[in-house]
Amino acid sequence: MFSFRTTSLEEQLDKALQEGRVGCFCTQNCWDTDRGRYLYDIFQERGNLQVIFNPRDTELTPLTNHIEFSVEDLKELSAVVVEIQDVGSRYFNYTKDVMHLMEVLKSMKEEAPSLYIVDHINPAGRVVEGTMPADGSEMHVPKVAHRHGLTLGELANLYYHEIGAKFALHVISALATDSNHHLMPWTIAPASDIPGLFTCDVYSGGGLWNNTNITPAIGTARPYEYFGAPFIKTAHREPVPVAEGIMLRPCSFTPSCGRYAGEKCYGYQLMRSPGVEYHSLMHTLQLMRFFRERYEDFRLEDGFAAKLADPVLLDYIEGKISTEDMREHVKVEEQKWIRKAKKFLLYDDQPYRIK
Repeated sequence: MFSFRTTSLEEQLDKALQEGRVGCFCTQNCWDTDRGRYLYDIFQERGNLQVIFNPRDTELTPLTNHIEFSVEDLKELSAVVVEIQDVGSRYFNYTKDVMHLMEVLKSMKEEAPSLYIVDHINPAGRVVEGTMPADGSEMHVPKVAHRHGLTLGELANLYYHEIGAKFALHVISALATDSNHHLMPWTIAPASDIPGLFTCDVYSGGGLWNNTNITPAIGTARPYEYFGAPFIKTAHREPVPVAEGIMLRPCSFTPSCGRYAGEKCYGYQLMRSPGVEYHSLMHTLQLMRFFRERYEDFRLEDGFAAKLADPVLLDYIEGKISTEDMREHVKVEEQKWIRKAKKFLLYDDQPYRIK
């Protein structure tokens, strides 16, 4: 059973929420601006909060984070209420954690609690980039484009049908409360490595650097807007590929943690041109091909192929097909994804591709 609800979570009269045993699966983005409290405070005040599933580290811990749980944690619950801020790319950790949660609820069959998704506006907007995963993709990833243009509620709607789930799924509209009007969707950082207004616009491509030996500046104040490595040479002004809507500035940085912690890295800062839409995925693929051809030290690491999940795009990075063929492939696949996505939309505005 699926429902889309246009009144706030607190107004829902379901017995599972009013009297049942409730678990909250949430990040720092479950802050209610109207009442100055977190989502789980509702159930704390009612006396029926049983467990909070939070990221394992603090919200400003700069390394990769997840929300961990087990099937044992879910047993005896009447409802699980989810509130995170998705960032618009299919490899965002907390969104994968929600998809994992849905898979576990499906496996519980009749014992599964009801699932409530408190939806948020997508900070990356309705722009679409890339292709749906081919076989051999990462775990807990729905068949959506690299930058999907959906909200978390719409993703849950899609994945619910994709995995053939039977548990009760209810999506609370992102328009049901004033929080989305008082706070822009990036005001509270969705994760420690998604710190600012423009990060989501570069994450659909920049997230792929995490599975190479070029760092997207994790462990600095500007992850995904910067990228580099100790072996990159910027002094000679090499002809690095530049995309429409972006400027590249040679720079250096020293990560405080993660890959190359304490080492000086050389690379580039991505600077957005005002008002011009930027296809982060396509530009990142061009950069990776450039670095592969220019630097023998550059390598794709474990998990890269599964994260990219498209053998045609991998062939492009490896120099086996032309840029024109890659662009045509991406165009066709984006059109396919938009047609699929329309079946699961919950709001009036439509996903679109960058022309």
